[in-house]
Amino acid sequence: MGIKVNLSEMLARRNVKSKELAEYIGITEANLSLLRQGKVKGVRFDTLGAICRYLDCQPGDILVFEDDPPAAPE
Repeated sequence: MGIKVNLSEMLARRNVKSKELAEYIGITEANLSLLRQGKVKGVRFDTLGAICRYLDCQPGDILVFEDDPPAAPE
């Protein structure tokens, strides 16, 4: 599975609209939507920092590592 993005959950907890956050951090709503869906290959640390500053959270509140279960033996 890899890295899971919990940005939607954090926005809901903080009662913040995507549009507000996108304007604050200086990215388009479309790019924020891709980030929320986990459809990006990376995120800049300054962008992650701006998200955390606005939402008053830590990077670990937004990004979570989920290991793939081991393959079943054949």
